[in-house]
Amino acid sequence: MKVTTKRIILFSVLASLLLLALAAFFLFRQMQKPSREEPQVQTGSIDFYLDFPSRWIEPRCVSVWLPEGYETGEPCNVIYMHDGKMLFDKATAWNHKEWDVDGVAGQLIQEGAIPRCIVVGINSTEDRLNEYFPDKTGQYVTGPAVKSVAKQDFKGDAYLHFIVEELKPFIDEHYQPLTDREHTFILGSSMGGLISLYALCEYPEVFGGAGCMSSHLSFIIPSLGRNRDAWAQAFAAYLRDRLPEANSCRVYMDHGTKSLDKTYDRYQPVVDSIFREKGWDYDHYRSLVFPGHSHTETDWSARLSQPLRFLCRQ
Repeated sequence: MKVTTKRIILFSVLASLLLLALAAFFLFRQMQKPSREEPQVQTGSIDFYLDFPSRWIEPRCVSVWLPEGYETGEPCNVIYMHDGKMLFDKATAWNHKEWDVDGVAGQLIQEGAIPRCIVVGINSTEDRLNEYFPDKTGQYVTGPAVKSVAKQDFKGDAYLHFIVEELKPFIDEHYQPLTDREHTFILGSSMGGLISLYALCEYPEVFGGAGCMSSHLSFIIPSLGRNRDAWAQAFAAYLRDRLPEANSCRVYMDHGTKSLDKTYDRYQPVVDSIFREKGWDYDHYRSLVFPGHSHTETDWSARLSQPLRFLCRQ
């Protein structure tokens, strides 16, 4: 009996270490330096800003994708996307994989499936995990995990200050798109999915919708260690308190069933139930599962048309 117990404990420890290693691989991979910074696109054009300044966070590159024939002042939607160096050009990505945002969005626009839009790609930095972390989640942590709150250096609020107070005013002034919340969206994957949903909760007057692909609801993050379930529960509690009024905007969520995505099966239903309890309907909240999809740019690209159609529909 004792031997069996020891084996179970050993298996649990090994499984936890494997999950942490898997998370570290996927969550830190953006730190590797690509072959070049400025992306090239196959459709539309890119305006590239090297080291866009901020008083909130460290400077970073910003890429603004413009659809074919765009002219300043055209009444376009604006989509803010995280992990900018992975969006447009595989040569700027560490793993030579991309979302192909220009290809997917360009095709949808050409088909008339979505209105014309501008996509603002915001590069991540080596502090990506902290910048994409929903700060106020720490206020909802309970039990022994409370001790882990003070040890963190989260910067999600600062990152959103940058987007809302610095980057968006720049885009509004220089490109003169549609600037109201009904035409302003935010979208990302993994930790980028978390910060997108958090952005909608913190700034419902700014963003009219959030696309949250493979949102990292399992909170498998090295610095959280074994406290990740407590943090996942805290984020759920935060959502219960801070979600915008039901059906006042649009929220798209999804995940696959392989690699890191399979760890979200326990947590996405909890978030779905919160939206249902709050009265969100299918036209305003969408939660999808894609069997066989994993935690990669290739799979996010394959289903990117889903959140774009949902968020940007007329």
